[in-house]
Amino acid sequence: MAYVLAVVAALMAAVTSVLQRMGVETAPPEASMSLGLVSHIVRRRIWLVGFILLLAQFGVQATALRFGQLSAVQPIGTLELLFLVAILALWFHRRLGWREWVGSAGVVSGLAGFLLLARPALGRSAPTGTGWVVVSVAAAVSVGTLVVAARTGPRWWRALAFGAAAAIVFAYNATLTKALTGLITRGWGHVFVSWVPYGLALTGVLGLFLLQNSLHAGPITASRAANVIVAPLVSIVIGVAALDERLRGGPLLVALEVVAVGVLCTGALLLAQSPLVAAADPSGGDERLGQAPDRFPFPVVPHPSRLDPSQPDYEAILALHRQAIEAGEAGYLDPSTGFFVQSAATLWARESCCDQGCRHCPYLDRPARSRPAGP
Repeated sequence: MAYVLAVVAALMAAVTSVLQRMGVETAPPEASMSLGLVSHIVRRRIWLVGFILLLAQFGVQATALRFGQLSAVQPIGTLELLFLVAILALWFHRRLGWREWVGSAGVVSGLAGFLLLARPALGRSAPTGTGWVVVSVAAAVSVGTLVVAARTGPRWWRALAFGAAAAIVFAYNATLTKALTGLITRGWGHVFVSWVPYGLALTGVLGLFLLQNSLHAGPITASRAANVIVAPLVSIVIGVAALDERLRGGPLLVALEVVAVGVLCTGALLLAQSPLVAAADPSGGDERLGQAPDRFPFPVVPHPSRLDPSQPDYEAILALHRQAIEAGEAGYLDPSTGFFVQSAATLWARESCCDQGCRHCPYLDRPARSRPAGP
């Protein structure tokens, strides 16, 4: 039952991410890490719908934690990225390529392998007093470091760092949630005299604030990849070290469990690098979910293997490329080298790939067009 509820929570989290991203993406850049961001999003109806769904998702996840182990329920959350890619594929009317299929297989097989091999056993519902201190200090230092690191750098890095910080807060929040379910079973009189529900509310608000900054800072997949990878790993560590949740031991089993977690994380990273959701809007360097899918029959944003999203002039190149397409020009001059670069529209008119490594090749992850038959 706990596993089923965790899968449902992962699906709800994916839908929530899309709705909240649509609500936050219109906020001005200077709103990052300020109350101005909060003021903006609470006036967006789509964000409020996502927030209501987030509350429902919390209830489902809390129930899963009540009946399951932290080190088992939280890793299932990685399925959120798989659901997210599927939702975006439908939204942008794009076919899934090898990266999406291999990444999805890695997430599913890695997760199944870990659960079957480790078979997490129930421990205590909450850490000891000393355990709480150690976990709290470690979480606070890690989150603080990531928030400082997220203040500078390219958009994908800021989204990644904020996402990782939010993930640590949510892992800590999940620990508090599990502790709260333990208090409730002892009677509501134990709940309000404990610091746990108040810590749960505080970390919930902090995690939500960091998540909104992550979604605002850059591509949705960068933020969610960090979140769905870091949160389960931190939760496994907390579950084993602080809650005494027992995983099956022995050198061989431990090695296989590590391999399974590695396959899981590799699959999630492949999904994070999917051209489906990697920087889909030239003006901002990431996808704009609130806008209609691009009207062009070819991808406007180049494949990451042809243009690295971390490149300093990445956004300038995307803007120049878009301008060339809109103006019906054959290409543009690269802002760094001054070389002429053909646009995707020009290459699309050829109806097949020339295998010359063109930056804006429109045929990667999709078949060449069939040339119309002659008279």
